[in-house]
Amino acid sequence: MLMIDLYTWATPNGRKISIALEELGLPYEVHPVNINEGEQRSAEFTAISPNQKIPAILDRDTGISLMESGAILLYLGQKTGSLLPTEPEEYWETVQWLMWQKGGFGPTLGLALHYLKFHRGKSEYSEARYEKETHRLYGVLDSQLEGKEYIAAGQYTIADIASWPWVARHEFQTVDLHDYPNVLTWYLRIAERPAVQAGWSVPVPDAVPMPRQ
Repeated sequence: MLMIDLYTWATPNGRKISIALEELGLPYEVHPVNINEGEQRSAEFTAISPNQKIPAILDRDTGISLMESGAILLYLGQKTGSLLPTEPEEYWETVQWLMWQKGGFGPTLGLALHYLKFHRGKSEYSEARYEKETHRLYGVLDSQLEGKEYIAAGQYTIADIASWPWVARHEFQTVDLHDYPNVLTWYLRIAERPAVQAGWSVPVPDAVPMPRQ
């Protein structure tokens, strides 16, 4: 079977794809792109990811290359017929929550990480803004998970895979998961999956972060 080339680094967005590939059982070859060293600006990587952001893939089976984690998750789901429901109502519910992650949850948590973890004290306004919005979005997710095991369509989907790696960094976002019990239960359920643990360790070995007891 032809492999998928995965260009990635140890970030929430990168780990979405390695987790999905592990869950789907697709063979893949990892190409680390050290964003701390500027490797994302290389000509080779830019040819695959014009926006110079990880992750990106090249599917040797089809010759298709893709950037943007949401597009890649949709592609892999459609390619395999897994992690993406085909029934219209369930399909669109899954896509809706994937877009929620891409449009709000991920970017906001990324900015919270930027200001609250790495640049605290640089902008009081930004810290307050993104901390407040982070907690609002965790509240949205907690409400969505009320009485449910997974985010959308009554099953484990790419919507869960998209959001989970960002929640893994909850401590850096000043979030105590015990304040969001539905999110906590969901997070722990997914953290136990062997494919998630394997995908989290790409491209460098690392243990899945666990909430405080």
